[in-house]
Amino acid sequence: MPRLSLWKDGKHTADYKFFDQNINEMFTVGGVGINVHKYLGPNAASGETGDLADATQPKYTNQSEKNIQDFLFLENRDRKYDTSIYNMRGVYTPASQDFDLTQFGLMNATDTVFITFHYNEMINILGRKIMNGDVLEFQNLVDYHPLDEDIPATLKRYYVVQDATRDAQGFSASWWSHLWRCKVTPLVDSQEYKDIINKINASTDEEYNPEGTDTSLSELLSQYNKNIEINDVIIAQAEAEVPESGYDTSRFYVVPTDENGKALNPKGKTTDDTSLVGDDAINSTDLTRVTPRRDTQGYLVGDGLAPNGFPVSSGTTFPTNPVQGDFALRLDYRPNRLFRYDGTRWVRLRTMLEQVLHQVQAIRHNEVDLLITLIHIQLLTARLMMSVKASAMYLQQRQITNNVSNIFLR
Repeated sequence: MPRLSLWKDGKHTADYKFFDQNINEMFTVGGVGINVHKYLGPNAASGETGDLADATQPKYTNQSEKNIQDFLFLENRDRKYDTSIYNMRGVYTPASQDFDLTQFGLMNATDTVFITFHYNEMINILGRKIMNGDVLEFQNLVDYHPLDEDIPATLKRYYVVQDATRDAQGFSASWWSHLWRCKVTPLVDSQEYKDIINKINASTDEEYNPEGTDTSLSELLSQYNKNIEINDVIIAQAEAEVPESGYDTSRFYVVPTDENGKALNPKGKTTDDTSLVGDDAINSTDLTRVTPRRDTQGYLVGDGLAPNGFPVSSGTTFPTNPVQGDFALRLDYRPNRLFRYDGTRWVRLRTMLEQVLHQVQAIRHNEVDLLITLIHIQLLTARLMMSVKASAMYLQQRQITNNVSNIFLR
């Protein structure tokens, strides 16, 4: 009598088929309906050709989920999805939506869902395994009563597959796997899923919404308009409380000095000054104003105003026939610069740094974006240098090996 064994080397026995049919029946009876939007890969027409061609963003002639749109950032931004919807049965454990208030902001610790599908049923319906990028619609999580009464449709709940593998609990006594476990997170309004949310209209439910609507799913899921509204309100209040950056130095008095740092009379020199002599070739009796040579020192004190309230002429060129001590604000510099005429040349006194705060933030955001791009370029350069260095080390080792071999052969 042969030994009893549920395992046959590399074969799906009748025992395996018996287990698989029973497990599939459990999913049919107790599983929830899931609509699967099949990911087909990046859009084949997303790459550039001709003079705009980029080697890191190739233009594919075939549509495949194995294609990579951007080799530099390893991203598939313009994704294409199958127009057909595949209905399957899945099993998952519902969890209460509890927010973690111990961290800054609203962190939902239970928004990640682990759902299990029957493996062979998945292959028969979808034609392949569920993979990263596939979008799942949970039919049991439809919200028929949204808080906003202006929403003309029921709210569907979509999740994106982040990871998929065999379920450790899906192995039967025959040692073959029967289950496929997926880790999914809520779908957000982003570029990757425009092929779905821009083409699907809000649902038409015969009981709760019989008339239907032309509103796209993107308009319901997107928080863009609300975020812009919140941002504009915050900026308006910030401009009301702190209209400009920097400090107001107009109330400070700056003592004018000469080349040696000696304090001068701000009223200038007149014929009533008994310290002047008529044969003094340096001093003249028509010097009626003395302006400071230096400005208030500090952080973010540039406001485009002359010290002590002296008048300033602004423009894109210096004024003609200037008098010693005159001030000029050059508007063609970015940021604007304040100059003082010392009798022979225009000397820069300060740089205008006071600006509307949200404009400064916009400039800083652009600088951050540029910095991120430079970092990616540096990382790519470092990766290439490491490859070149590894190749050089390999050639060097080969040369050493050849030299040692020649020594022994001699």
